Amino acid sequence: MGNPTKIKLHKQEFLEIVWDNGKSHNFPLKFLRDESPDAGNKGETILWKHYDPPPKGKTRPEGYEIEKIDMVGNYAIQIKWKDGYNYGIYSWELLQRLGEYLSVRENLHQDFDHHH
Repeated sequence: MGNPTKIKLHKQEFLEIVWDNGKSHNFPLKFLRDESPDAGNKGETILWKHYDPPPKGKTRPEGYEIEKIDMVGNYAIQIKWKDGYNYGIYSWELLQRLGEYLSVRENLHQDFDHHH
């Protein structure tokens, strides 16, 4: 896994991350918020038992806008959203996995749309 060389917010639409291996990923903000890796969003596992998260209400529009991004050591970022939500630490490993997922998903859509 690599480290980011650039992290840039583009007009409250997407977060661009360029990695030291030359790859780059553009993360739609709605996707990042919906995939927040905190226990309240994803649930948690304690002593091999998984606990589902509590039901969520609808996220307000400002919940998909970033107020600030803080570094967490040299391995992650924490995003503070404009609605005050700031739970979940996005490690470089997680962001790279999510970025690869988005790349595969986009390529599948392009292949499907192109061939049908």
